Amino acid sequence: MTRSNIIILFMSLLSVTATAQQQSMFTKYMFNTLAFNPAYAGSREALSVNLLYRNQWMGLDGAPVTQTLGIHAPIKPRVALGLTIVNDKIGPTGSTGVNGIYAYRMDFGKGKLSVALQGGALNWRADWNKLRYKDPQTIDDAFANGNESKWFPNFGAGIYYYSDHFYTGFASPGLLESSLSDVNSGYELHSKLYRHYYYSVGGAIPLAGDMIMFKPSALFKAVNLFSTGKKTANSVGAPMEFDIDLGFLFYDTFWFGASFRSSVERFTNKSSSYDSADVWTSLQLRNGARIGLAYDYSLTKIQTVSSGSVEVMLGYDFNYKDAALAHVRYF
Repeated sequence: MTRSNIIILFMSLLSVTATAQQQSMFTKYMFNTLAFNPAYAGSREALSVNLLYRNQWMGLDGAPVTQTLGIHAPIKPRVALGLTIVNDKIGPTGSTGVNGIYAYRMDFGKGKLSVALQGGALNWRADWNKLRYKDPQTIDDAFANGNESKWFPNFGAGIYYYSDHFYTGFASPGLLESSLSDVNSGYELHSKLYRHYYYSVGGAIPLAGDMIMFKPSALFKAVNLFSTGKKTANSVGAPMEFDIDLGFLFYDTFWFGASFRSSVERFTNKSSSYDSADVWTSLQLRNGARIGLAYDYSLTKIQTVSSGSVEVMLGYDFNYKDAALAHVRYF
């Protein structure tokens, strides 16, 4: 087995254990908020569509590949609806989640406060026949089935406050925890979909009038944030991860930014590591279309076998020239 295959097998197994974050990461998270916070629905004040493609750790066979689709719009002054589809594949495993969103929005100070619920289903699947085994595949209960496909119900919730120059939000897109294994298999504690939490905050600060807009932002991600009890071999071991991003918008058209991703534990007890340094750019067209690119340079040892990660984003806001969209939406 090649070195790259060993790495992908290891990461595939982590995707169904208690020691890794299971939900997808995004470098351009600030343009893909609906994927992790349903309360973002309607905030662009138009029918908005966003597509994102992420190819992580290029050069590795079976490395993570993710596609997302987000559609949302306000249908009444206080009500917005949305739809998200997230498709994720890593090694022999994959998942597709579909969720419908209902958001209720209200005026709050200088901005709006949105509270939202989402509900849907997740299909998790695996093709263990793609792996190569030293011993017969059938003697290991974890892989003996060959192909697996399971459906799980899901619902999530979020809260999001935004104004023209500030936003913050907290959400858990998947509140239900589901076992991926049969109850009597003996390894169900090691193959479970865990609850994830996201906290985001950012601002837009004018520089040189409105010709240059400075947009700092941050996203924190945690697994089982409020879990209690004694730590055991089956406890969630994923570190809390954060993204710090500094972006600039020039003449309401051209975005350029850089970000840094790491674990909080890297700075507290040195038990984890840095993740990546990233650069991104985006073009906001006057007809409501937007296109963006991002590149991640890994700061872990995986950089020796991977040429980095890339994202491509396409979006469109319909009725962009309406009065409600007379100015650029910074978030």
